[in-house]
Amino acid sequence: MPHYLLSIVYPAGSVQPEPAELERIMERVGRFQADLRAAGGWVFGGGLHDPSSATVVDARDGDLAFSDGPYVETKEVVGGLTILEAADLDAALGWGGRLAEATGVPVEVRPFAPGAS
Repeated sequence: MPHYLLSIVYPAGSVQPEPAELERIMERVGRFQADLRAAGGWVFGGGLHDPSSATVVDARDGDLAFSDGPYVETKEVVGGLTILEAADLDAALGWGGRLAEATGVPVEVRPFAPGAS
């Protein structure tokens, strides 16, 4: 079965929800993950730290160079991801919709390239 990446995308200017709302979001995400596991589509998933925690590794000049912060400046930030198996794009979009409902933010659904998964 094909693999798909669901990226949880936080719009520019997003702030972390208050603790009580974050707890409700995490409960909904937990139910989403349990349903995906029960359906046999779960591969991997998790949340990410703030982009300021990123380190960029660059080897283009033949030596490794390390720099702090995200690689690109962007309006949106990937805050978490899920990798799943689904019969087709329509099925993956259905799971993406459920994750968007659970998190309250947009979710990008992308298929892996053939041979990549």
